[in-house]
Amino acid sequence: MTLVAGLGFRAGCEVSSLQSALQSALDAASTTSGQTITLAHLTALATAADKAQHPALLQLSAELQVPIHPIALPALAKQPAAPSAHVPARYGAHSVAESAALAAAGPGATLLGHRSICPDRMATAALAFTENTFP
Repeated sequence: MTLVAGLGFRAGCEVSSLQSALQSALDAASTTSGQTITLAHLTALATAADKAQHPALLQLSAELQVPIHPIALPALAKQPAAPSAHVPARYGAHSVAESAALAAAGPGATLLGHRSICPDRMATAALAFTENTFP
């Protein structure tokens, strides 16, 4: 089982915003699937390559003890993610969180619901997995 959290965020994002968006995504996925999905199930974090060294993301990765998968911009643009008016064209004008999660989870990956947005709107998170059932 591969479960990847894709994260999109603004430059001024703090780790608390990433944590909030990620927890919202986990809670929504748990509700949708009827199974408890927690941080312990995550195998990796993913984001656009040009965001992969952001201090808040590095801190979250260290806290969760999971690697960060930087996704090249052309790979983000190829993913079947939801369009977003807030995402710059360089990311394909699609959800960075959804695109990164799908790309990092690999061929045949499926989203576990739509992206979640933290209350301060500084970060989004989406979950993708590569098996037909979870976990």
